[in-house]
Amino acid sequence: MKKHDKPTYSVAQNVAWMIQTAWHTRKRVLFFCVLTAVLEILYNMTQLFLGPEILKRVEQTAPLSELLTTIAVFTFVLFALMTLKKYVDENQLYPRIEVRQKIIDMIGHKANSTSFSNTLHKRFIQLYNKTLGAISSNQSASEHIWTTLTDLLQNIGGFLVYLTILSHLNGTLLAVVIATCLVEFAVSSRTNNWIYAHREEDETYCTKIVYLQQKAESVQLAKDIRIFGLQNWLNDTLLSIYNLYLDFRLRCEAKLLVRDITDAVLTMARNGLAYVYLIHLCLNEHLGVPEFLLYFTAFSTFTTWVMGILQAASRLHKDSMDLSSLRDFLDYPEPFRFQEGEAVPVAKGYEIKLNHVSYRYPESEQDTIHDLNLTIHAGEKLAVVGLNGAGKTTLIKLICGLLDPTEGTVLLNGQDVRTFNREAYYELFSAVFQDFSIWDVTVAENIAQRATDIDWDRVYSSIKKAGLEKTIADLPNGVNTHVGRAVYLDGVLFSGGQTQRLMLARALYKDGPVLILDEPTAALDPIAENDIYQKYDKMTTGKTSLFISHRLASTRFCDRIIFLSEGHITEEGTHESLLAAGGEYAKLFEVQSRYYQEGRDF
Repeated sequence: MKKHDKPTYSVAQNVAWMIQTAWHTRKRVLFFCVLTAVLEILYNMTQLFLGPEILKRVEQTAPLSELLTTIAVFTFVLFALMTLKKYVDENQLYPRIEVRQKIIDMIGHKANSTSFSNTLHKRFIQLYNKTLGAISSNQSASEHIWTTLTDLLQNIGGFLVYLTILSHLNGTLLAVVIATCLVEFAVSSRTNNWIYAHREEDETYCTKIVYLQQKAESVQLAKDIRIFGLQNWLNDTLLSIYNLYLDFRLRCEAKLLVRDITDAVLTMARNGLAYVYLIHLCLNEHLGVPEFLLYFTAFSTFTTWVMGILQAASRLHKDSMDLSSLRDFLDYPEPFRFQEGEAVPVAKGYEIKLNHVSYRYPESEQDTIHDLNLTIHAGEKLAVVGLNGAGKTTLIKLICGLLDPTEGTVLLNGQDVRTFNREAYYELFSAVFQDFSIWDVTVAENIAQRATDIDWDRVYSSIKKAGLEKTIADLPNGVNTHVGRAVYLDGVLFSGGQTQRLMLARALYKDGPVLILDEPTAALDPIAENDIYQKYDKMTTGKTSLFISHRLASTRFCDRIIFLSEGHITEEGTHESLLAAGGEYAKLFEVQSRYYQEGRDF
C-alpha cells in the first residue's frame, strides 16, 4: 500500500470493531473461534503423544490388554476431538455469514442513503469499490478474518504448549528453528506481498480476457462481428492479451519457485539438525526411542506453529487493510443533514429561490452553474430550456437538494434548505429524471415504489394520467405483470416511450407538491408527445412544476420559460414574448420547427 494510502485504523482497532460487530450480531462466532483453536491444539497434542506412549508400552513389554487400552483411549480421544472439530466446522459458517451480511447491510444503507454529492467524488467511489472486495465472498476480509484470528489463536497456543515441552532441551536448537522460520517467512512474505501488490494487474488481464470472450460469443453482437469482419481483430486482441498475461504469470511463477526452493532447503536443514541432535542424545544421554519420536515430532510441529503465527499475522494485516477501507467508506463524512436536520414546514405552497448560486463539479476547472438567481413561485409552471451542457440537469439537482451550491444559497420559503432534514426535503419532489431506474418487479410496485400498502386507486389514476391505460390493459396480468426478464422469465419489456410513461406514472403516484419532469417526452413519437402536453395542465394542477425539454414546442404550456446558456439565465419570459424578442430561444425554435413543416427541403 502506498504511503498516502496508509490505513486509517490499526489492526487492533479493526479486530476490536469486528468483535464488537459480531457481539451485537452473532456471539457464537467468537465462541467458535476460541473453541476451534482449543480443539486443534488438543488434537495435535493427542497425535503427538500417541506414538511415544504406544512405543513406551512396547518397550516395557506391557500386557496386551494395557497396550490395547492405550490404543483405544487415544483412538477414542482422537475420534471425539475430530467429531467436535467437524461439528464446529459445520456450524460456524452460517454465523460468520450473518456477521458479513450485517456489514453488507451497513454498506448498502450507506450507499443508498449517503449525500448524493458524495457519489460524485472519486475517493468515495474508490472506497466503495474496495469495500465490495471486502464483502464479496466467504474468503473476503469481512468473513475470512475469523479464520485468520482462529489460526492465530491456535498457533500461539500451540507454540506456547510445545515450547514448554521442548524447553529443557538445547535452547540453541530452538533458536535455530525460530531463526530459520523467520528467514523462510521473510522470503515467503516478500513473494506474497509482490503478488498481492500486483493483484490488480492480474485482475485486469483476467477481466479483459473474459470481456473479449463474452463479446466474441455474444448473440447481440453476432451481426456486427459478421458484417464488419471483426473475427480476426477480436482474435488478435485476445492473443495479445494472452501473451501479456503469460509473461505476467511467468514472473509470478519465478518468484514462487524461489520461495519453494528456500522452503525446501530450510526445512531440510531444520530436520537435519533435529535428527543430529536427537541421535546425539540417544547415543550419549540414553534418550529412548519413545522420547526420540516425541521430541522429533514436537520439533517439526513447533516449526509449524512458528510459521503459522507469522503467516496468520501477515494475513491479519492484509485483512485489516481491507477492513480499514471498508470502515473509511462507512465513516465517509456526510455534507447533508439528515435526522439531525430541521423538519420541513407544512405549507399550502412552496417558493424556491436560488440566490447567487454557483456550482462546480468535483475536480472540474469551471462552474457548471455560475451566479444564478431564480425564484420559482408556488404553483408556477416553469420551463427550463437550453442546449446540451447548459446546466439544466445540474440546476434541477440543486433545486431538489441532491447537490448543495459551492456558492450561494437555495431557499425554501425563505429558509436555507441545508438546515432541513434532507430526506424530508426530498419528500416535496416528484421527479422523472433522464437516468431513471426501473426494477424487475410488478408494474404496480414500479409505480408505487413499494411491495406492500399500495394505494391501488392512486396506481390506476396515475396510469390514466400518464396515458398507460391501453398498454397495461393489454398485459397478461395487468398491473401485476412483471417488468424485465433478469429475475422473472415472464416479464415484459417496455419500449422507450412506454418506460417513460411508466416513470411519469411513478412521479404522479408520489404526488409531491413539486413536480419535476426532465425530458419526459424524449422517447415519445410526436403524437404521444402531444398527448402528454394536453394532459400536462391537469397533471400539474395545484403543484409547482419544472419542465425541462429540448423540444421547445412543449414550453408553450408553461407560465414562464428560462433559457440557460453556460450556466447563466440569458433569456426569460413566456413562449410568445421570447419568440418576439428574436433571441437564442427564437432561433432554436425556428430551427426545430423546420423539421415539422411538410414538404420542406433541407
